[in-house]
Amino acid sequence: MINDIKNDADVRMKKSIESLTKELGKLRTGRAHPSILDQVVVDYYGTPTPLNQVASVSVTDARTLTVTPWEKPLVPVIDKAILTANLGLNPVTSGSNIRVPLPPLTEERRRDLIKVMRGEGEQGRIAVRNIRRDAIGDVKSLLKDKDITEDESRKAEDDIQKITDKNIADIEKLLDTKEKDLMEI
Repeated sequence: MINDIKNDADVRMKKSIESLTKELGKLRTGRAHPSILDQVVVDYYGTPTPLNQVASVSVTDARTLTVTPWEKPLVPVIDKAILTANLGLNPVTSGSNIRVPLPPLTEERRRDLIKVMRGEGEQGRIAVRNIRRDAIGDVKSLLKDKDITEDESRKAEDDIQKITDKNIADIEKLLDTKEKDLMEI
């Protein structure tokens, strides 16, 4: 029973870290990456559809993305969707392709992105600590029901804390890497 609780907590914490990784991936660094446009939603025949389902997004060079719609009539729709997505990007239409040049980040914008990144990191740490709280609560309820001894309970709580510390350290490593990436010119 205790192993199930510890394994469940570890799996849930890893999912929280995966979620944080996805959120951090949305933050734009100075380099072009197709995931920058992941949050763009296109009106595809009256249905809001993610951009990557109606067009291919590729990296042309370090500061330019190329969007190639699968249907030519979607070019102006995609162009407008990228403009209105609040990403600070200005797409350039050229025939059946859309080029999206990424402007260089200013020092002020980099600092703002780091604040956003730290906020996301704190949300990740809170999620991990909440999972720890739930797991320790499960162990305490087993102790209350006399399914385990006090020594087993104490050892399980220590193990859960070690799992939590390891996952928090992973979050810190992830944040440090992203911060270095953001501050790189």
